[in-house]
Amino acid sequence: MKRIEANWSALKETKPHEYAVRFVFGGLTTVVAGLVAKRFGPGVGGLFLAFPAIFPASASLIESHEIERKAEVGSDGRNRGRLAASLDSQGASMGSIGLIGFAFVLWKWVSNHNALLMISAAAVTWLIIAYTLWVARARRPR
Repeated sequence: MKRIEANWSALKETKPHEYAVRFVFGGLTTVVAGLVAKRFGPGVGGLFLAFPAIFPASASLIESHEIERKAEVGSDGRNRGRLAASLDSQGASMGSIGLIGFAFVLWKWVSNHNALLMISAAAVTWLIIAYTLWVARARRPR
């Protein structure tokens, strides 16, 4: 099983305007969720807040970075770029499923218990679900 690790050198590859795209897209998604909540109530607005705000921008940036890397060595990197974005989307999906557990814990118990304790319990629930899915995916036969 592969260890979870961070690739800090990837931060140098990302250009400032790419961070700006992520920031703007995430901000706009949050604003839209706020407007929906104001118009239709917090329950509906919460559904829009669950949208992975920076994922679409991140997936397209991952793909373009892979294409650029392969182009440097004279190769077409479209397939590798799509594969890298696909792998990132699998991780986002696992994290999103974990968010269902997070939301469930808060929905059921935050009104009757200490909010900080419940947010901590919800975060641990998210971590356990997402990690369990990651391990299950890593162990499945190829």
